Amino acid sequence: QVQLVESGGGLVQVGGSLRLSCTASGRAFIRAFRTYALAWFRQAPGNEREFVASISRGGGATYYADSVKGRFTISRDDADNKWYLQMNNLKSEDTAVYYCAAGPGPAHSTLVRHYSYWGQGTQVTVSS
Repeated sequence: QVQLVESGGGLVQVGGSLRLSCTASGRAFIRAFRTYALAWFRQAPGNEREFVASISRGGGATYYADSVKGRFTISRDDADNKWYLQMNNLKSEDTAVYYCAAGPGPAHSTLVRHYSYWGQGTQVTVSS
């Protein structure tokens, strides 16, 4: 019923840029989309899923992990039920599977358990 699909991942060189997109579907999810905090997480092999960025309902507040601050930008488009992660000046340590997430909790939450819906992930590989 609810589906979140990431796109835009791939292989890039150090210093390059990528823009990830998440597209949501499902009537129940769409109905509440404007009320949800939206986020991006990432997970590298052998590591736990970690918070990357989030944006509040209405888009008035954004939050970033220290490791991506100043390089990544999260945005949302409520009209199209999408959100994005613009990634600039990519580093090797950014290599991971990136997941989009959404939920009714506060956008400043960095905890996986506070997000109700998840995409399947998209691989981002940054080569040195």
